[in-house]
Amino acid sequence: MYAMLIARFKMFPEVKEKGMAAIPRLVAFTSEHSHFSVKKGAAALGIGTDSVILIRCDERGKMIPSDLERRIVEAKQKGFVPFLVSATAGTTVYGAFDPLIAIADICKKYKIWMHVDGAWGGGLLMSRKHKWKLNGVERANSVTWNPHKMMGVPLQCSALLVREEGLMQSCNQMHASYLFQQDKHYDLSYDTGDKALQCGRHVDVFKLWLMWRAKGTTGFEAQIDKCLELAEYLYNKIKNREGYEMVFDGKPQHTNVCFWYIPPSLRGVEDSEERTSRLMKVAPVIKARMMEYGTTMVSYQPLGDKVNFFRMVISNPAATHQDIDFLIDEIERLGQDL
Repeated sequence: MYAMLIARFKMFPEVKEKGMAAIPRLVAFTSEHSHFSVKKGAAALGIGTDSVILIRCDERGKMIPSDLERRIVEAKQKGFVPFLVSATAGTTVYGAFDPLIAIADICKKYKIWMHVDGAWGGGLLMSRKHKWKLNGVERANSVTWNPHKMMGVPLQCSALLVREEGLMQSCNQMHASYLFQQDKHYDLSYDTGDKALQCGRHVDVFKLWLMWRAKGTTGFEAQIDKCLELAEYLYNKIKNREGYEMVFDGKPQHTNVCFWYIPPSLRGVEDSEERTSRLMKVAPVIKARMMEYGTTMVSYQPLGDKVNFFRMVISNPAATHQDIDFLIDEIERLGQDL
């Protein structure tokens, strides 16, 4: 929402005083696999969820740049004003990374604010092995990064990085003289109260600073590399194992491993409406049993035309290969009678 707020102010600064009625109809663009917060931000800011245009993704969940450009042109022809493209670096379900370089080229061509939602995938910038997946992020106007996700910092710890210095302050400050006096004895740049929507708040960045001091960049790198190695280990264990089907082909880009467990009663059964209906119920039942036994817990969800599948996300560096092996055995134990 912050990125959307600032992008709107950058294009139409008068909106701060005069409101949405004083500016043209704005539209934003994001992938169909993006986080729901993009639409939530549009709703909260009075832009409206209908003004968020969803761009098609390929089979791996990455935004298709040609479809983005086509929809931008269509919107302009209808008289709308494209003001923001929100690309995703690490989607919630597939862990996909949008092609940021191609998206940046399109944003530059049409003079549109480029935001990168790196809430989940931004931590990979700490890894020399995996940071290439965010190539092009350096061209963004703003970037979201949540250290409380992949990097394991305690909740809440989120950051918004904005390229243009002073823009966030200009967008949000209200010059409350009874709070933000200009003659204080300390450096006023440390006072963030007049550049954010919140005024008083916890010093959330302290948690990140403390962990960074303790672990160092190489410590975070080792943590992230291990989690991705564990995800690849899980993928390699189940990709050709009886009773498992991968949701998409190829190694996962992040630690999201998406798969169906096929119980013995459904193996070898031809695709049909009945098989699909039964498979839809498998993951929810297994998860419920996991929680009842208290052994483990794995998320599941449907996506598009795909019925409920497991989404195993590994973000705990304390996990081991033995834990992954246990997870596989537990899924089979709890689901064999379905």
